[in-house]
Parts: sequence; C-alpha cells; structure tokens
Amino acid sequence: MPEPAAGGGYGAIIAGAALVSAGWARDFVRVAGPDAERYLQGQLSQDVAQLAPGGTAWSLVLQPQGKLDVFVRCTRLGDNEFVLDSDRGMGATLVHRLLRFRLRTKADVDQLDWQVLAVRGPLAPAPAGLAIPFRWSGLVGYDLAGEAPQLPEPLATATAEDHEAARIEAGFPRHGAELDERTIPAEAGLVEATVSFTKGCYTGQELVARIDSRGSNVPRRLRGLLLSGPAAPGTPLFNGDDGKEVGRLTSMARSPARGWVGLGYASRAVEPGAGLVVGDGLASAVVHRLPLFAAAS
Repeated sequence: MPEPAAGGGYGAIIAGAALVSAGWARDFVRVAGPDAERYLQGQLSQDVAQLAPGGTAWSLVLQPQGKLDVFVRCTRLGDNEFVLDSDRGMGATLVHRLLRFRLRTKADVDQLDWQVLAVRGPLAPAPAGLAIPFRWSGLVGYDLAGEAPQLPEPLATATAEDHEAARIEAGFPRHGAELDERTIPAEAGLVEATVSFTKGCYTGQELVARIDSRGSNVPRRLRGLLLSGPAAPGTPLFNGDDGKEVGRLTSMARSPARGWVGLGYASRAVEPGAGLVVGDGLASAVVHRLPLFAAAS
C-alpha cells in the first residue's frame, strides 16, 4: 500500500478520500443480448463468464495479431448485459472493433451517453448507484457511472494534477500516453491484471500466450522514473554511460511526496536503479519498478 503522503487533494487520494475534479474521463459501451456473454468471452482477454452480476475486471480488446486495440474495464450488469469502459475518446474505437467481429451474434453494441464521478482513496464512503471498483497497485476507489451520478456525501476535491501524480506512481497506463495500437500488452505491464490463461480462445490470444511461455521477454518495458526536473512527454531517454537512446518519456507530473515523477518505456537492458539522461540534458532520471509508491524521493 502507498505510504502516508502530503496533504491536499493528493494526500486525500493516497490516504483518505477525494473526488477527482478533472483528469479522469471515461467512455462507456453497452453489450447486451442473449449472446453477449459468449461473444465477449471470445473477444476479451479476461474470463467474463466468471463475473457475477455487479462484478468487474480489467481486460484487453486485442487486434488479431495480439497488439492492443483498447484497454477496458468490464462490468457485468446482468445475465445478458455488460458495460465496458475505457479512456475518454476510445469509445468509438471500441464499438467499431466489437462490431467488426460480431457475426451471427445476438448482441447489441452501443456507446452510452454516461458521465462518471471518480472517487479515490482507501477511506472512500460507501457508494450510491452504479459504482465500478477501481484498484491498481495501491491506488483504490470507485467510479460512479450513469446519466447523472451522484456522490453519497461531500468529499475533498483532488485536481487533475493530483490524480495524474497518483496515476503515474501507481503505473496505471493511459491511451494516448503509454498505450496505442502498437502496444504489446506485456510491455505495458498489463497482462497480470487483465488476462485469464485458463479460459477458452479469444481474438489476439496467440501473441499473449507465446510471450508468457517465453518468460514475458519483450524488447521494452514500462518503468517508473524519478526525475530531477520537468520534461515533456515524448522526450527521449539516453543511457547515462554511453549516450545511447534507450527509451522515451510518456507521462510526467509533480508529486507532493516524490517530486517529479514519470512513466516511460525503456529497453529491457535498462535495469531498475539505472541513471538516464532526459533529452538534451534537461533532467536526469532514475529507473524504478512500478509502482513508485515505495520509491524514495
């Protein structure tokens, strides 16, 4: 679990309870009909058949070649009804991808006009309405979802910057930053939380299974970074010894607990503890395994 942290909205996210005022938005897609479970079981990496009504699980919707289409959370609302949510802006991509493989299947796929209220923190009050649990490497809470979700009680407010720092420290990847159509799930550290290796076949399974059978060796990995100063996402990372480019910064924020923190991909030869140069000497960075909650500032 995260260690006690500084006060304010960030501190409430880590050790109390807070409403995230901005910086967390989701698209929602409903899949419903007599064949909904069977269809999603063949399209998602997670074993959705094992979800009871109200149950939820992180999952992947993959390309046939095994690279990422959409990182989703799947919630079962009833026997024949599921809701998938993803980063804002990915809903249309998700609908298009699901419809592409919906052949002779009695299941409707529709994007919902839903809103979300993100509540984070280990002391979050009992939710009201549809509350979708959120848990990732010590960052906990829930999302209230629907046409007009309501908070159960007033809460402290956390800013987008507060949430971004906590997201980075937890190592939770985001589309448009850490994730795109070229992403191999094992590179982003997604497999453990999103893949069932005991269910039946699903689209894109072959690459995931092959990499797992080979010890999850991939050319690069998503790492946590403690930086000496700010740098823009997209800035290249260089080996501090020989100056060779070994990766790229994907996200950066100011953490009240740890200073400048970032996420970035680094080649598998770069071990935790390595020192990197950020850009043209803009800053230096120390590589850490995720999550960053245990890293000293």
